[in-house]
Amino acid sequence: MSTELPPVAPEVLAEAVEHLTPRLRKKLDAATEGCAAGAVLAADGTVTLRFGEDALVTLSPGPAGTVTTAEQATCSCLLAPRCLHRAAALGAAPLADSPPEPTTAAEPAQPAESADPIGSPEPVESVGTVGTVAPVAPVETTEPAPALTAAQLRAAGALWHVAAEALAAGVTAGGAVVQAELLRAAHTARLAGLPRAEAAALRVVRGLRAARERRAGQRLGDLTGAFRELLHTAGMLASGAAGPALTGTARRAYAPGGSLQVYGLCREPVLSATGYGGVVTHLLAPDGTPYSVSDVRPGGLARARGAGSASVALGGAILDHAGLARGGLRIVGATVSPEGRLGAGRGVRATPLPGTAWTEQPAAPLFARPAAEAVAGLLAAPDAAESALLGCDVTVVGAAGEHLLVRETRPDSPLLRLLPAHPHPELAHTENLRRIASYPGLLLRVLGRPDLDRTATLRPLAVGPVPGAEYTLRLPEEWLGRADLGYDRLQGAHFPQGAAAVPVPLPAAGGPDPLADSPLWRVRRLLETGVAGGRRAVAEAARGTASLAAASYGPLRRAGLTGAADLAAALAAEADRRPRDVFGRLADPSPDGYAWAWLAAATHLAAAERCLIAASWAAAPSDVPVSGR
Repeated sequence: MSTELPPVAPEVLAEAVEHLTPRLRKKLDAATEGCAAGAVLAADGTVTLRFGEDALVTLSPGPAGTVTTAEQATCSCLLAPRCLHRAAALGAAPLADSPPEPTTAAEPAQPAESADPIGSPEPVESVGTVGTVAPVAPVETTEPAPALTAAQLRAAGALWHVAAEALAAGVTAGGAVVQAELLRAAHTARLAGLPRAEAAALRVVRGLRAARERRAGQRLGDLTGAFRELLHTAGMLASGAAGPALTGTARRAYAPGGSLQVYGLCREPVLSATGYGGVVTHLLAPDGTPYSVSDVRPGGLARARGAGSASVALGGAILDHAGLARGGLRIVGATVSPEGRLGAGRGVRATPLPGTAWTEQPAAPLFARPAAEAVAGLLAAPDAAESALLGCDVTVVGAAGEHLLVRETRPDSPLLRLLPAHPHPELAHTENLRRIASYPGLLLRVLGRPDLDRTATLRPLAVGPVPGAEYTLRLPEEWLGRADLGYDRLQGAHFPQGAAAVPVPLPAAGGPDPLADSPLWRVRRLLETGVAGGRRAVAEAARGTASLAAASYGPLRRAGLTGAADLAAALAAEADRRPRDVFGRLADPSPDGYAWAWLAAATHLAAAERCLIAASWAAAPSDVPVSGR
């Protein structure tokens, strides 16, 4: 059984690779591959890796279990610390998160990734309009954006250049050296006060690692989105036109919130790819303002499962998260982050309150608004969409593939697809949805998070009975009319007995999918080809006769998506543009032009897909616009 290597701070790995000679850099990927298999954990917590007879690398993590300084990674060979063995060992270790914000003992730090969701590109004026789409337009604000410092402009420009080089290389050539350059630029961005740019770069590096190692669950589309976010953020910052939203904040600044009353909605298990686990309990104030209490720490799956019944350390309140999700709190001296997270400072005092049902205030308005109207509001404010919850009453249709199909109980409503909020088999989401699918016709009240990257898809966190309905859930009184799908396991006794009052026919293929059926998949495939194989792969894919080009972009133009067709053609032309001088040397080796062309196409595609996703929520299946392939 191999020993897991301790996480390594990005700047430590970047520095180790930077000190290698060009000859050793060429050998780094081969040296890194498989070297962690022989790691040995010592009694004092150090981890050793042997490279031959004369080289022993020792990783000595600090109290937090992370290698944060160069001195914590040593090698016994003569070339140390500028040796291949030390760099390979650091490259094989997982990347540590950025230093978390200072917190109290009752206020656990969050992973850096979860604190900074991937933003979306600026919307395009018209999906089907012919013309050039500016990939980075200034954000409209009521107040002028503060000017960036010279150090921030230099850091953003350097990050843009490194990101463009990484995009041109692709996954195929995006090995340890390319990743180290990204990490170095990300560290410089953090020192310059650009935490959002740093987080975007770390997401790309983690995506490159996952793709090269062919990890389970790795999706090329996720890495494509990470590249789009990194290039968008770095390009905006380098232009000097970025506002505070793209600059980001290094820590969550808790502000006094005065006296609050909050009532529980549901609890949600948290399980991150970086080893964090825990729970977030979602709350609502009487005026409809959302809040949350989180308990997320290193510990992975075991902690995610156990935290659902752990005590809530907030102002001395004697409640666990299960009780808070169905109860309430009166808080004096509250501290609140900009994201609505409640802090546990010394002056905070909290006393329990009786909970309220979803049919009462303040939760009732969540289910009164049509889902399409709520999603349209979220698409207009994408930065707040990841934490927003949506409620609706639905009728269960049945299972179709990995989806649970339901239909909102409103006239002319579309089919909605329910997917597990977290697919891990040890959590209860998947099992609960599978059991619900066996009761077609069941009326269900659902509270969840809309997946704005998929067509009409909702990831439910909790369910409950529909008021006044006969064929609906029968939950215990102590559950207060809802079941948390990540923790509560639905049993046969929780469902009505007998057949459904109205049979619900199951569509053969789950209804049309305007996103999958649109010819935009051609642009998506071209962009993902560039991420996987780099600039050369895009150029090779685009070469051919005029009939090949017509076959690729003709369906886009016939569907009215001329802007997407023009941008895809411009990307292919730029990828194949490699001018050379009379001696055969590249006359313009910079990857900037290719990166701008790729970003323009990616930004336009994201906006077009958002339009189709919005239409899928607003229209019945027969009315959803589906273009020819």
